[in-house]
Amino acid sequence: MKQEKKSSSKAHASKLFGSPLKVINIGLDVFYQALKDQGVEAVQVSWKPPVKLEKEYKDILDKIL
Repeated sequence: MKQEKKSSSKAHASKLFGSPLKVINIGLDVFYQALKDQGVEAVQVSWKPPVKLEKEYKDILDKIL
């Protein structure tokens, strides 16, 4: 049954976008896994936004590093 769902999802996406989807997912693994579960060709990029430091701490770290 899962195979039918993959084929159906692929066909639906191809019909909607005119060609098979190729996705680059940045961030949450759950989105990547959902795409893969639907048979979509996808790659995962592990990325997190940079930490925002208060200026005082940033200046201290800049001196140390």
